[in-house]
Amino acid sequence: MAEIIQRDGTWVFDGDALRLTPGRDKSVGLLRRELGELVVPLVALAGISFEQGKKNGRLRLRLRDGADPLLQATAGRLTEPHDPYQLLVDPDRYGVAEYFTDEVRNALLLDQVPADPVDRYLLPGPAVPLSASAGDGTASFDGEQVRLEWNWKTEDAKASAGTRLVPVDAIEAVEWQPAAGLENGHLRFTVRNAPVKAPPKYDPHAVELWGFKRDPLMALVAAAVQARLPHPAAPVDALPAAPADSPAALPAEDDHDALLRRLRELGELHREGVLTDEEFTLAKQAILKRM
Repeated sequence: MAEIIQRDGTWVFDGDALRLTPGRDKSVGLLRRELGELVVPLVALAGISFEQGKKNGRLRLRLRDGADPLLQATAGRLTEPHDPYQLLVDPDRYGVAEYFTDEVRNALLLDQVPADPVDRYLLPGPAVPLSASAGDGTASFDGEQVRLEWNWKTEDAKASAGTRLVPVDAIEAVEWQPAAGLENGHLRFTVRNAPVKAPPKYDPHAVELWGFKRDPLMALVAAAVQARLPHPAAPVDALPAAPADSPAALPAEDDHDALLRRLRELGELHREGVLTDEEFTLAKQAILKRM
């Protein structure tokens, strides 16, 4: 077993997995503290590095692409204090850090762990239920639905839509963007059959972020939802079939005759009892909108 204990946190490697525990030092970001201890299986790793510096060194883990829903949801945008896969190392512990690095690298070689991308999540994502308040709203997730509530700073046009409850199976994508410079950030959910995206300030499926201390906590909500969505690299036959009223289930040709043929087919399926009244109505409405 290899272990390194620092003010920034404690990393332990037992040969099969790394246990990353954030420290209590003020330099540790809020997201890392809220995320808590992470267990990273060896098979999820693509590599490890140690860099020496004048004031301190830095241990870095590199995960295989697609292994972690947190990294998938944040797309490499986590800033240094909040990145759970970095550890600051004091100069007097450089030897320990180098030994730790060698132990992990040797295990990767012995187990012949590939560095290729994966098509399923190897980490579970943040525990639910969880809730985060920042910017112009509060985002909560219980594992089944997202709840978006607005505060007094929300634009009237968005607040007038009221609290949003979005089932996870209606969400197609999650996007977390931190504020940078004069540009605001956001947490946005792409919802099936929702209108075209508006700016986050007006989008009822987005929380606008202004660069304050609690903004990174929205990344935890993003990661928890991401962990329950189909993996972006999953084989096509492993993904659920598109609902009858979704654009993906409609004809590829968009001409009038093709849509009429589709209507006739739906009518036959309805008469034969294959489609319920509700399914037939929804599918028919989706086609009529395109005629």
